[in-house]
Amino acid sequence: MSFKEKAVSGILWSLWQQLSGKLISFGISIFLARILDPAEFGLIAMLSLFIAIGNSLLDSGLTASLIRTTDADQRDFSTIFYFNLIGSTILYGVLFLTAPLIADFYHQPILKAVVRVYGLILILNAFFGVQSTLLIKDMKFKKQTNIQIPAAIGGGILGIVLAKLGWGVWSLVWMGLCTSFLSTAMHWIYSSWRPALLFDKECFKNHFHFGYKMTLSGLLDTIYQNLYLIIIGKYFSAAQLGYYSRADSISQLPIGNISSAINKVTYPMFAKISNDVVQLKSVYKRLMQQVIFWNAPIMIFLCVIAEPLFRFLLTDKWLPAVPYFKILCICGIMYPLHAYNLNVLKVLGKSALFLRLEIVKKVLSVIGIFSFISFGIYGLLYFQLFFNFVAYYINSIYSGKLIDYPVKEQIEDILPILILAGSIGVGCYFLDLLLAQLFTPDLIRIAVIAVCYSMLYYAFSLLIKLSAMKDFKQLILKK
Repeated sequence: MSFKEKAVSGILWSLWQQLSGKLISFGISIFLARILDPAEFGLIAMLSLFIAIGNSLLDSGLTASLIRTTDADQRDFSTIFYFNLIGSTILYGVLFLTAPLIADFYHQPILKAVVRVYGLILILNAFFGVQSTLLIKDMKFKKQTNIQIPAAIGGGILGIVLAKLGWGVWSLVWMGLCTSFLSTAMHWIYSSWRPALLFDKECFKNHFHFGYKMTLSGLLDTIYQNLYLIIIGKYFSAAQLGYYSRADSISQLPIGNISSAINKVTYPMFAKISNDVVQLKSVYKRLMQQVIFWNAPIMIFLCVIAEPLFRFLLTDKWLPAVPYFKILCICGIMYPLHAYNLNVLKVLGKSALFLRLEIVKKVLSVIGIFSFISFGIYGLLYFQLFFNFVAYYINSIYSGKLIDYPVKEQIEDILPILILAGSIGVGCYFLDLLLAQLFTPDLIRIAVIAVCYSMLYYAFSLLIKLSAMKDFKQLILKK
């Protein structure tokens, strides 16, 4: 299989892995949202930062180092495995002891017990970190799909049953634990690798030298990504946090899938061609156009049909989340590009620059967040929208210099796609207003707009001969 064919196959399998697992999780969350109250989702959202920080400390740096190390062997893998296991146990201990402080911070006494049980996910995840890394390193996304789907289904069934029995927020807690346990078991079944009884200090130092900068960068990004949840949970009600987290999770369904799939494939793929800047630029450019070509229309379409979508899927009790959702959809248009902008820095060994950029962006963002919090939750959301484009610009400046692909040229390459997707979105918005005035059922409104948007987008893409459409036909359709 050629490099191009392997890359395309990897992206398709990675996308399918992300979509299949996330669609199953999304379907389960729809059932749960109809049973549980927004405030109960808000309680779990309050803990997302602490779990994400734990996973970031264990995962973002050292596993990235394993992927970029071409001659990694049993010493490398076993060393990282035991470090993750010991580290996760220590982190859980810290979380267990600080549970009362977390509950006091949010003024939610129930969180003390919830934190101590839900935090066990950290230890469970540490058991399959290396196996998952090996699958990514070898671009075996089909196996990851076969792991993710049964785990999501098993955990989801337990969550729905417990929610029906009236367990409330605990149904979400045990669903998360069950999913993580099943994922651990499946990784050990599908992976032939087993840890040896060795821990190499020199090996650890080599990975740590590269990985600690990536870990700090990942930690900063994790805190930033969850900062809105902290602030909303602290200064607003649990129900408002539930609305925001639900809007964010639905908007992240396409964003997260595209971004994660591209990130998983581009990092090992870029690593293989990191010595050829010309090829790296060519691959980067084509991938960037493909991401925007698919992501922009999806996010704009979701923005247009937000109200009927929420009412149809989640019932009227979730309609207050619709305005949040619309803003987050616009935020998400450029977000997947961040992932492999930063991947360029990582594969070229610029971890120090990576860390400096993350610090600068996060400092600017925190200043902005606390400047806009007086304007309420909408002030925070509109700042998030603004800063999303600022962050892309900052990332692109440095990655663009390294591969001779300046920001101006990047914007010129994606601007036609954005204009086309946005123009069709405006037309479909007015069509949806007309359908609403005619009291059209929600499902029919969604279907009509979906058909109209997709047909117009496809037709005009061919008419104006978008290069992304040409690449899609050549790479995927083999035409």
